[in-house]
Amino acid sequence: MKKELIEARGIKIQVYTEDFENDFVSLSDIARYKSDEPSDVIKNWMRRKDTIEFVGLWESLNNINFNSVEFDRIKSEAGYNSFTLSPKKRIEKTNAIGIISKGGRYGGVFAHTDIAFEFASWISAEFKMYIIQDYKRLKSNENSKLSHNWNLKREISKINYKIHTDAIKEYLLKDLTNEQLSYKYASEADILNVALFNKRAKQWRDENPELKGNIRDYASLNELLVLANMESYNAILIAKGIEQKERMIELRNLARTQLLSLKKINNNTFISLENKITK
Repeated sequence: MKKELIEARGIKIQVYTEDFENDFVSLSDIARYKSDEPSDVIKNWMRRKDTIEFVGLWESLNNINFNSVEFDRIKSEAGYNSFTLSPKKRIEKTNAIGIISKGGRYGGVFAHTDIAFEFASWISAEFKMYIIQDYKRLKSNENSKLSHNWNLKREISKINYKIHTDAIKEYLLKDLTNEQLSYKYASEADILNVALFNKRAKQWRDENPELKGNIRDYASLNELLVLANMESYNAILIAKGIEQKERMIELRNLARTQLLSLKKINNNTFISLENKITK
């Protein structure tokens, strides 16, 4: 999950994305421009018939699991004084994905940018323009960083290639110890951690007390790609009733094979890019 902040008329507004394609903006923060009781503002907006129709259309276009039958029932009730619709209730009844509730210190109600900007327009057309302006600045900065990072990675790729090769020699090509294979792991996440990184999450935290986050936050792109494949494969093995020890061996072999393949692909890609650049 990637979190950012934008600002409009002195109001700080949270933005986050989980897939780097769809951004979600805090409706709770936007609503504070109008009232110190943002939840009431959001509920008032969500109970409006035109809001329900707009959000329902968005879900129909973007959500293959949207429960349109339940939504039609909700839409038929809209407009009555007794009608209320909280984000949580809406999600539970219709499998909606466009508006979500998040708990915790920085939680609240978040919505996809398409919906969030519609909400901001209802709050204030002027305020919406300030939000969009700073959101564009955020996206422009992100694109600039991506470009800068690509050039930086191209310059250090030779060094990184050597480090990555040494890391594979250090632990990945070695077999797991008997202790690692026989250990009863409390979570499936730690099984994947040991299979890929050769250590449990707690071991990594004990070794790196000065670092924030967890072991996966410091994984390479190659490792994250392999990890995604391991998660899918592990689910298949679990469904087949494969014991934990046997799954660990299978996952280790998968990690080893795919990381070595990616290393070769990355090296060939780097050579190809270098040739294009020097021509």
